Amino acid sequence: MNDTATPPLSELLHETFDSLDRTLSRYRAAPQCLEIGSVGQVANGIARVTGFSDANDNELIAFPDGLFGIAANLNLDHLGIILLGESGGLKSGDEARRTHRVVDVPVGEELLGRTVDALGRALDGRGSIRAEVRWPIERPAPPIMARAPVAQPLQTGIKAVDATIPIGRGQRELILGDRQTGKTAIAVDAILNQDPGMVRIYCAIGQRGAAVARVIDALKIYGAMENCIVVVAAGEDPPGLQFIAPYAATSMAEYFMERGRDVLIVFDDLTRHARAYRELSLLLRRPPGREAYPGDIFYIHSRLLERATHLRDDRGGGSLTALPIIETQAQNISAYIPTNLISITDGQIYLSPELFQKGQLPAIDIGKSVSRVGGKAQLPAFRAVAGDLRLAYAQFEELETFARFGTRLDEETRRSLERGRRVREILKQDEHDGFSVAEQAVVLLATTHGLLDAVPVERVADAQADLRRVFLDEQPRLCERIAAGQALGDEDRETILDVARRTLERHRG
Repeated sequence: MNDTATPPLSELLHETFDSLDRTLSRYRAAPQCLEIGSVGQVANGIARVTGFSDANDNELIAFPDGLFGIAANLNLDHLGIILLGESGGLKSGDEARRTHRVVDVPVGEELLGRTVDALGRALDGRGSIRAEVRWPIERPAPPIMARAPVAQPLQTGIKAVDATIPIGRGQRELILGDRQTGKTAIAVDAILNQDPGMVRIYCAIGQRGAAVARVIDALKIYGAMENCIVVVAAGEDPPGLQFIAPYAATSMAEYFMERGRDVLIVFDDLTRHARAYRELSLLLRRPPGREAYPGDIFYIHSRLLERATHLRDDRGGGSLTALPIIETQAQNISAYIPTNLISITDGQIYLSPELFQKGQLPAIDIGKSVSRVGGKAQLPAFRAVAGDLRLAYAQFEELETFARFGTRLDEETRRSLERGRRVREILKQDEHDGFSVAEQAVVLLATTHGLLDAVPVERVADAQADLRRVFLDEQPRLCERIAAGQALGDEDRETILDVARRTLERHRG
């Protein structure tokens, strides 16, 4: 028999209520104001919401099931919302709430080596990204007084670019051309050629999944992925995600730039970005303009690319170099979107489908390409070697066109044509075969001094490969000095030419 006495019911109730009182006394009810609206209509990537008495432009609006949208049209009777996700589960009558904040994305070291979507969510299956800092995707461009001149080169490893269309850190250089002319290949080669200390961001907008996968594989194979961020808004994603993707990628890049680091960002491509914004604008019933694009199509790209710059030393000295890509139709570089971006950027690299079909790869049309920074972004040694190459090549192309008429040519013209053909062979380059500054310098110096004139055109590629190998083996200190930015003296030039003469002697016809 159990001798333990059971407490009276009144005592148990008293203890229970005392415990509840102590628990409730630690909490204080705080008034909370929620502004809730109602979904009136859902279209392809667009929702119309009613019931808000107040809202801000670009404010984030929350919907059921974790779906968000951006307030784009602020009308008196409704809001036009750009949805940032699949809208299949959203229906008329669903609840919408104001968040009183704008769209932001995670930034920081945690993103390096990762593949994310336009909202910073992981796509690589390696778990969620736990970043401590989040930045809005729309940030003001650095003021003019915070910017420094573009003077430090960004070496792409591509001879045709580094010699004739040099790019500086902090520059905005447009890459444009028709479909399947190698635009992405040039941008990826530029990413692969950077030193490990540079942060690289590849932003894919409206691309096929297979094309993005090939880029990611190349980054992994050549060891660049650990210092790279891949931001993907694929072609099957909603247009809202495609629209915000380049702004989100730029905020991720600015985090590193403002901490004194150099960043390279590739937008592939802004043609699809413009089309996504046109689709959204037409669904929002905004007035269409030329080619049905809205009137602010220039502004959406200018406010994006103006964020690329080189900061002054007292602001950290970091830089953000942008390589936007544009697709042209039938070589029409005077179309609406291409001319907009040509006027915004600091130069363009034009890829010709005719050169591509002839096997001149990379298919860069040097005559139509330009860098408005020019030789200021080249190393001294490189500037001395490649200074006259662009003009000489342009003259060769004119002579070659003239020679097709069958006119009898004098000996000097024939020599110019023979040298020009070898320059054209030298400018050919395989994909992912980056040349160092020293390798480019020795090859171009040998070419401009006529040391390749006696080498048959079909053997120029082998002679070039042999020259690269011998020079790197015999002159490692000179290679280091050239890469460090030291100017070439007369003795250095003679050393290079002596190595070239001895090496190329074996390849003469």
